[in-house]
Amino acid sequence: MAARPFRLGAVPGATPGKWIGIWRERMPRVPLELIPVAVSEQRRSLTAGEVDAALVRLPLDRDGLHLIPLYEEVPVVVMSTDSHLSVADELTSDDLAGETVYIPSDDVLGIAIPDVVVASSSGSLDTAEAIATAASGAGIVIVPMSLARLHHRRDATFRPLTDGPRSSVGLAWPVDDVDDDETGAHIQTFIGIVRGRSARSSRS
Repeated sequence: MAARPFRLGAVPGATPGKWIGIWRERMPRVPLELIPVAVSEQRRSLTAGEVDAALVRLPLDRDGLHLIPLYEEVPVVVMSTDSHLSVADELTSDDLAGETVYIPSDDVLGIAIPDVVVASSSGSLDTAEAIATAASGAGIVIVPMSLARLHHRRDATFRPLTDGPRSSVGLAWPVDDVDDDETGAHIQTFIGIVRGRSARSSRS
């Protein structure tokens, strides 16, 4: 009988490629299925059993879930390559005064910057559409760096926002899955991989 696959959800911008490569080396008989998950659906995907574990963006309601914080992402300002803001290596909120800001419908930062103009179409564009709009020179978008890279365009660039909120990414899985010997073992194996344990090391 073929082994049950380990289903790993991943929100946009998460890059588990290295960990998946190690999984395939250590667990060649257990397929790993990478399942894209929207941030708005990350908790439901876990509690509904659509994935065994997921790379999620925090904050996340942890009721019924285990969660390990993994890393934090720097926020960046995405703009047209012709923008005057691009002359700086990094930016602060004060540098954005008077700029038109597009807030994506799938915004994950919840940032509020004083003295900017929130575009009237904010909330009607997803991250990819908002970045495309910013690339046209109509304004700027503030997103975690991984999302700026995910939706990279030739006519857009980005700069770190040094005083902006960082976006935390973690690994979450349902508490109930620990009671399933096979799924629980797979989750513990993946935890060991993301924590850099060797194949022979213990779980401690």
